[in-house]
Amino acid sequence: PSRTGYSFEGYFSARSGGTQYYTLSMGSARNWDSETLDTLYARWQAISYSITYELNGGTNAAGNPSSYTIESAITFDNPTKAEFTFSDWYSDSQFTNPITQISSGSTGDTTFYAKWTWGGGTVTDIDGNEYTTVQIGDQIWTVENLRTTRYNDGDSIPHVTDQITWANLNTPGYCFYDNDTISSNQEKWGALYNWYAVNTGKLAPAGWHVPTDAEWTILENYLIANGYNWDGTTSGNKIGKSLAAKTDWIPSSTTGDVGNDLTSNNRTGFSALPGGYRSSDGYFYYQYQSRYGYWWSSEEADASSAWLRTLYGRYEFLRRSHYDKKRGFSVRLVRDN
Repeated sequence: PSRTGYSFEGYFSARSGGTQYYTLSMGSARNWDSETLDTLYARWQAISYSITYELNGGTNAAGNPSSYTIESAITFDNPTKAEFTFSDWYSDSQFTNPITQISSGSTGDTTFYAKWTWGGGTVTDIDGNEYTTVQIGDQIWTVENLRTTRYNDGDSIPHVTDQITWANLNTPGYCFYDNDTISSNQEKWGALYNWYAVNTGKLAPAGWHVPTDAEWTILENYLIANGYNWDGTTSGNKIGKSLAAKTDWIPSSTTGDVGNDLTSNNRTGFSALPGGYRSSDGYFYYQYQSRYGYWWSSEEADASSAWLRTLYGRYEFLRRSHYDKKRGFSVRLVRDN
């Protein structure tokens, strides 16, 4: 015989204990016409199904089982992960099918995937500046542009205001747009760093870093694949509006451009602003015109240039390009894995 979720152990003369029968032989000593036939009892063993946990860096709760049977109805306890909040268990790594328990009657080995939401909230640099953070896919980004004036080891970053001095720099330096000294403006727009400052590897507080070119690409691919294009498509780079803030961008009459209908911007919470840049000859461009925002990566493209990302108010995409390392661009940080 068969029974879902169980393996057949055999026929026995009693519900428990007794003798197991393999065959019944018709012998001359029995009168089958006058005697009652023996009752045989089928005995079953519940099949044990395994549970695998993909914790994505977390620690499982001690009471969560490693297996179950068809008679089990299991509710799972929440795992833990430092600085993260547990969202739910899912049956797939894309986190589309949440699972809260295994119901009685379920069968089959299964894998549960833990989904986490960033719960750290903020990160603080060595100067005491506090930055909001946002989780996008598996990455954690700062929401504001960096404005530290010191490296994470306490040394000062050279503050270069003079135009000619900036133009002659082949070493680290930073400034604020147009040499602005108003603290509220510095907080809003952040500082501009040349790539030599980025390349020290010391701009970010512990646990954070300037994103690599590949990490910017991971962000782009995640947004495209998950419908963050302004028209909801999942191919082509139309993610500018999802990253751009709802304020300050130059207006555009073209649907889908960053500057068109600012109220529909910033689905990701990335809150990118058109911070402008400082050129390799020391002049400032584009912040007051609200046209461009530029953000360094930590990777060079060649001996004289490095990779970065750009948003423009009259484009729909996040652009990848490389420019002279002497230029001053904004910096965002991404959390270490």
